Amino acid sequence: MEVCVDSVESAVNAERGVLCCVHCDVHHASHHSLSFADYVLVGLNYVLAYWKEEPHPAWSVSVLKGILQVVKQSVQIPVFVMIRPRGGDFLYSDREVEVMKADIRLAKLYGADGLVLGALTEDGNIDKDLCTSLVALCRPLPVTFHRVLLILAFDMVHDPMAALETLLTLGFERVLTSGCDSSALEGLPLIKQLIDEAKGRIVVMPGGGITDKNLQRILEGSGATEFHCSARSSRDSGMKFRNSSVAMGASLAHSEYSMKVTDVTKVRTLNAIAKDVLV
Repeated sequence: MEVCVDSVESAVNAERGVLCCVHCDVHHASHHSLSFADYVLVGLNYVLAYWKEEPHPAWSVSVLKGILQVVKQSVQIPVFVMIRPRGGDFLYSDREVEVMKADIRLAKLYGADGLVLGALTEDGNIDKDLCTSLVALCRPLPVTFHRVLLILAFDMVHDPMAALETLLTLGFERVLTSGCDSSALEGLPLIKQLIDEAKGRIVVMPGGGITDKNLQRILEGSGATEFHCSARSSRDSGMKFRNSSVAMGASLAHSEYSMKVTDVTKVRTLNAIAKDVLV
């Protein structure tokens, strides 16, 4: 079970849900991880929205360093760090590649247990040269080729089966996918094909819209042994003074006075379902 988080509070809640499910046996926590999406999914919070609109590598690096350091101090389960220099597509410029490399070095320095990244060519294939150099820089840590919520890389490829074989040759340990569809449930047929094709050589991890309502169907229908989720709920801000006339950032779809945080109960429920299916 991998939980995508974007704050220290969510990381702590994810661990609480995981450890509650395994009766606080920390040895079992190695089967779970946090994917820390530092720059991803603009709209999760306004730090991310600002970063997308006005990218500034030095500022983004300080965000990664600070929040990763505190997350690592706060939880015991593994933390995988998303390496993502901006929102949008996965065709990166030379300067964006330098940002990715700098973030990989910092993530390793501050205790990341694994890295999550992805890059494509303009024709929708895996960027072999770039991924080779990034994976080499990540070592000895494990690397996942990502599909994170609305920000996806593998699910944008031209040929998923060919891309899977490419990732195997490049040395990726996992690939996160919704089956090249809007959610893992809708992409279930392709996820099963990918898992069958992988034959255990690489972990194919379903992700995208996974809830307690569909997890059992996705695991049983695909044969997956791992899955990715956010398990979030909305939490009202503690602010007493509120200026409703001002919105921070370009998006008006999300209120500054409502936050999405990982829900302990949702993590606990998803983990229990997975244990029932996979045991």
